[in-house]
Amino acid sequence: MPITLAIIAITCVVSFMAFRNARLMNDLILWPPAITRQREYHRLVTYGVVHADVGHLLFNMFTLFFFGRAMEPFYTGMLGTLGFALFYIGGLVVSILPTWLKNRDNPDYRSLGASGAVSAVLFAYILIAPWQQIIVLVIPMPAIVYAVLYTAYSIYMDRRGQGNVNHSAHLWGAAYGVLFTIVINHRVLPHFLDALMHPG
Repeated sequence: MPITLAIIAITCVVSFMAFRNARLMNDLILWPPAITRQREYHRLVTYGVVHADVGHLLFNMFTLFFFGRAMEPFYTGMLGTLGFALFYIGGLVVSILPTWLKNRDNPDYRSLGASGAVSAVLFAYILIAPWQQIIVLVIPMPAIVYAVLYTAYSIYMDRRGQGNVNHSAHLWGAAYGVLFTIVINHRVLPHFLDALMHPG
């Protein structure tokens, strides 16, 4: 089974179990004091396999399904069979670290969902195919245009600090996806810059 489908399957099964089991949800969600005081470092990964509701889960998993399948062969070729899993888990950890550090003593803070790692996958894809048409809320647009709009929106919303969406994780996940991909294959950056200069 492709790693992408395995991740989706695990995430869906655990998320649906957690919807019905509050104790399981509480054991997996990112609750900073549990990491700071009780050394429950597994939460830096397990928060990504639980979601707030079905809509949150489906949005992340549909995005992962389309872009994960496209990017998995790249990481497999560069890092071996488990390359995409390594990249994805790294995205979960890196995208949430700033949030944990900021809230490490805040008992009222919670965070969950795979959005940070999914952002890493999406932005890695944009490096490879910046002018590829993607569908955003039924609107087609080039991937690079979406990247610019998504980044600007996430920065704006993160600075406002309102709502229940962790925009910081989206931004750090996107940055991780770009940097990790360039580090493991330095040819990606010149390819991206050349593609930008030659739309279509």
